[in-house]
Amino acid sequence: MIIHKNSRRRSLLPLSGATLVLAAAAPGAAAGAPGTSLSPAGHRFSAVAAGPVVFEAGPIVVTCAASSSLPGTGSRNTIPDGPAAANPAGPVAVRIAPPTFKDCTTDAPGLRVAVETNEAAGPWQVQLQYGTPGTARLSIPSGGFVLKTSGLLACTATAAPNGPATAEGRWRQEGGPAVLLERAPIPVKLEGSFFCATSVTSATITAEYTVRNTTDPARPITVGPSLPG
Repeated sequence: MIIHKNSRRRSLLPLSGATLVLAAAAPGAAAGAPGTSLSPAGHRFSAVAAGPVVFEAGPIVVTCAASSSLPGTGSRNTIPDGPAAANPAGPVAVRIAPPTFKDCTTDAPGLRVAVETNEAAGPWQVQLQYGTPGTARLSIPSGGFVLKTSGLLACTATAAPNGPATAEGRWRQEGGPAVLLERAPIPVKLEGSFFCATSVTSATITAEYTVRNTTDPARPITVGPSLPG
């Protein structure tokens, strides 16, 4: 499954600029970080990819036409109520449903791709921090993302293989709430045959997720400063 550099560039469709960097460890709030509040409290939200999602792991380039994290049962994808909606010293954390990925393909003919997500080892979360620019941290549980190829080549790429992986980047408020990722690295483990590039330990993801209030679509999800009590 060797993807030449030129075809890799064609797969990476341009997305509006912001960077969410996935790393193996989550840094704490920066010293002097402003407080954060999320609103509207208690409202549910969806996060839907505005375009294709592109994964790169060594020579493998996978493009998924659709991806989303949608509210379901329980408190996933819900802005916290009460004091939990604000943090005077840093970000506010929200549990989200594991995102789904659909219609995934590669540039290599005769190859099928499937992406599975789960929260068996822990929750998926996003931490939102007010600032200029605002930031976002995305926590992926260990083994919570698995990409498999089949057909001419059977390979498995498991994200966060040795423990939770945390994504740190930026939240966009103006122009519509969104989280953006552009070639954001994440630790992975590749397994399979000799041609599966098992020496690769990092993959990247490029995507733009539009965040919408599903409780009251007229009220956008807002990341603002924490106000004095």
